[in-house]
Amino acid sequence: MSVTLEETAPESRLRWALADCWTIVRRGLLHYRRQPSNIAWQLGFPVVSVLLFVYVFGSGMKMDLDAYKSYAMPGMFAMTMAFGFMNTAMLMSIDKDKGLMDRFRSMPMAPSAVVGGRGVSDLIGASVDLAVLAAIALAVGWRSDGGPAATAAAFGLLLLLRFSLIWVGVVLGLLVPNQEAAGNLFAIAFPFGMISSVFAAPSDMPSWLGAIAQWNPVSSTANAVRDLYGNPVQLGDSWVEQHALLMAVLWPLAITAVFLPLAVRRFQRLSR
Repeated sequence: MSVTLEETAPESRLRWALADCWTIVRRGLLHYRRQPSNIAWQLGFPVVSVLLFVYVFGSGMKMDLDAYKSYAMPGMFAMTMAFGFMNTAMLMSIDKDKGLMDRFRSMPMAPSAVVGGRGVSDLIGASVDLAVLAAIALAVGWRSDGGPAATAAAFGLLLLLRFSLIWVGVVLGLLVPNQEAAGNLFAIAFPFGMISSVFAAPSDMPSWLGAIAQWNPVSSTANAVRDLYGNPVQLGDSWVEQHALLMAVLWPLAITAVFLPLAVRRFQRLSR
C-alpha cells in the first residue's frame, strides 16, 4: 500500500503519535479500574505511612508533635512521589512478561507511544495519590500557610519529581528479567526516599550521610515545597540546600533528559 506525502508530513506523524499515546493512556486507566486491589494499595500506602512515620516515629521526636507534622508532611508528599517509580517498573515488567511489549512493537505505532502513554497514565495516578495524601494531611492537622499560588506551585514541583522518575521506572521495568526482580527494586527506592530531608535535617546526620542526603533530589523537592507551603524548613549552609527551589526544578529536568531517551531506546531494542 502506497503512503501519501500527507501521511509522512511531520504534523501527520505527530498527530498519529499523540493518538497512539492516548490509546496507551486509556489502557492504563482501564487497568486501574479493572484492578481495584492496585488502587487500594496505592491509596492505602499514604495512610499507613502517615500513621507510622508521623505518629509512631514523631511521638519519639524531641520537637512538638504539631511542629513535626508541619515539617514531616511535605516530606511525606515528596517521598510518596519518589517511591512511585516502583509501581511504574512493576507495570512495565508485567506487560513485558505477558508479551504485550512484543505485540506493541509489531504494530504500526510511534516508538514513543508506549513509553509516553505509560508516563501520562502514571502521572494521572500520581495526581490522585497526591490528592489523597493531601486530604489525609489536612485531616491530621497539617496546613499550608503559603498563598494559593505558592501552594499550587508546591504541588506542581511534587508532580514534576514524579514525572521525571517515571522514566527511571520505565527503564528499570524493561531491564529487569521478571516481575520478581521488579519487586526487589524496593531495595533501591527505600534508601533513595529515606536518606534525605524527608524526616530529619541532613545537618542532624553524620557528615558523610548528611552530604548524601543534601544532594538527594528528594531533599531538594521536600525543602522547596516546605518553603512554598510556609512550613518549617531546616536548611544547612551548603549551596544545594540554600538553592532548594532551583534544584527542585533542575534535578527533575536532568533526570528526564537522561532517562526519557533511554526509555524510548530501550523499548525499541527490547527482545525476548
